[in-house]
Amino acid sequence: MAMAAVDLAARAGAEPASKPLPGAWVALAMLTFIYVLNFLDRQLLAILAKPIQDSLGVSDTQLGLIGGLYFALFYCLISIPVGWLADRSNRVKVLSLACAIWSAATVACGMASTYPQLVVARMSVGVGEAGGVPPSYAIISDYFPRGQRGTALGLFNLGPPIGAAMGIAFGASIAAAYSWRLAFILVGAIGIVAALVLLVLVREPVRGGLDAPRADAASTSASAKAGFGETMKMFVSRPELVLAALGSGVTQIVTYGLGNFTTLFLMREKGMVLEEVALWYALVVGIGMSAGIFVSGRMIDRFTRRSRKAYALLPAATLALAVPFYIAFVWAPSWPMALLFLLGPTFLNYFYLSSAVTLVQEEVRPEQRVMSGALLLLVMNLIGLGLGPTFVGAASDWFRASHPDNSLQMALYTLVPFYFVAIGLFLWLARVLGRGTPSPIVGGASA
Repeated sequence: MAMAAVDLAARAGAEPASKPLPGAWVALAMLTFIYVLNFLDRQLLAILAKPIQDSLGVSDTQLGLIGGLYFALFYCLISIPVGWLADRSNRVKVLSLACAIWSAATVACGMASTYPQLVVARMSVGVGEAGGVPPSYAIISDYFPRGQRGTALGLFNLGPPIGAAMGIAFGASIAAAYSWRLAFILVGAIGIVAALVLLVLVREPVRGGLDAPRADAASTSASAKAGFGETMKMFVSRPELVLAALGSGVTQIVTYGLGNFTTLFLMREKGMVLEEVALWYALVVGIGMSAGIFVSGRMIDRFTRRSRKAYALLPAATLALAVPFYIAFVWAPSWPMALLFLLGPTFLNYFYLSSAVTLVQEEVRPEQRVMSGALLLLVMNLIGLGLGPTFVGAASDWFRASHPDNSLQMALYTLVPFYFVAIGLFLWLARVLGRGTPSPIVGGASA
């Protein structure tokens, strides 16, 4: 490809690019659509929890395990070899293959007739989705220049709220009109088609083509192959990267623990039905999460030009603001009031995402971006996705003996302390960033 022929060595001493590559917005739109499908597939289990429970007779603990620990183990562990492969090959092709795999596995979920079959299908979804997000982070970072990546990654990170909202509206509507199985089958079929369209519309950009020359000029070639051990050692030796991952992971204990049980909570303990979930809960998620993630990306681009500490202070502040809204949501005596309070957490809970992703992509070498993104997701999801739903499901079953009518409410209250742990980790990160640790890329923001 013509773009692949760009040589970073020829850019030595030049200013970093200020404009996106041709086709950047088409690529961003397509990658975001793939991310929408990624998250839609992942959220269908939570959205259709009650009809699945009624059909297969599974407990809250079993739902928590299949949506949490079982899924996370495969999703996180496979992401490391996928990240290594993508850093050394064509990232667009890796993403296309991953999308096809998780979409086929989603179809299999709709055909499962027993809990073990559903477990195997969901694990297979995790295997495919492991190759979805890390390559996309790196592709976007090579299509958009520094100073615009926060906005671009913020737009890309609209995938989860759009996917969640569409999943709620589409999945609940299909389940109410037909069956929960058909929802899985239709979404999976759309994903298989999208995997093929991706190969046609998106070209592989040159690694690091829009970056300024790096301080570590020993590896100036954009085609340099970063070793697995080298990238792993770099990541764990950088306290700002580790703290960003840990803070995000603890935040995800709240977001995944809540997200995987909100529909079941609203239906079982607040009295909603699927048709109401498809409209009102979908609106809350679509508006709240989308606004939060988009605004966070814009704020990160703006405030990190002044200080790198903004990568940490923004999520710390918004999580602190979210706590009273979250408590009010869990307490609310009716579902309309609960959804009104839920707008607060759905807007404020997700500022960490664009912040952590942008920080990691800005702070590592171009040939280490996919692997570093995979390591970020490994820590985030093993902690958040692995523990959040599993913890809430087990807590709900434990509280059922003493609170048979509101066991999920009691379980959701137990997530509040995790807010404060996450806030503490982000404040620690702000302190580290404030020390002025130099970025390996020339022109990095100062503290």
